[in-house]
Amino acid sequence: MTKILILYFSRHGATAAMANHIVRGVESVHGVEAVLRTVPDISAVCEKTAGRIPASGAIYATLDDLKQCDGLALGSPTHFGNMAAPLKYFLDNTTELWFSGALVGKPAGVFTSTGSLHGGQESTLLSMMLPLMHQGMLLLGLPYTETALRETSSGGTPYGPSHLASDLGGLTGHEKDLCKALGARLAKTALLLKPA
Repeated sequence: MTKILILYFSRHGATAAMANHIVRGVESVHGVEAVLRTVPDISAVCEKTAGRIPASGAIYATLDDLKQCDGLALGSPTHFGNMAAPLKYFLDNTTELWFSGALVGKPAGVFTSTGSLHGGQESTLLSMMLPLMHQGMLLLGLPYTETALRETSSGGTPYGPSHLASDLGGLTGHEKDLCKALGARLAKTALLLKPA
């Protein structure tokens, strides 16, 4: 079975909601399984290891999850135009995967949510792409052939799905469609690239 890892960090619900729609897109492709994982928050006071299973939501990711995946969707809320520190901390500890080349040639995509209109969605998406390029992954974005990308007045970029979290409610229909499109695109590409 081909597996796509949806790895994200979220203190609030928007990024997690996006991850769940990416799961739907992945699982719309026959023969592909979505694996949903998160990373623990980090302490501002000291290094503290969190338990393997959080109180709620997706379980915490391990390096084995990355080794065993055939593709990756990486998501984070925007923090000053960058990915959240817990996700960066997790990625900073993937050196052994870089040495072994475990992620080379696997497709990857990124997604984000932010609390303000000009909060740095695109720079956050780009910041998440950098470690994936260093790992040798093949980056996928969203082409303008995706109707929702041309029609959205909320979130969505060629770099990946995005969402503006506001008092107006959850994800828009276009944002959900773009998340599903990224998931399906990752799944189809992973099937094409996976050795027989």
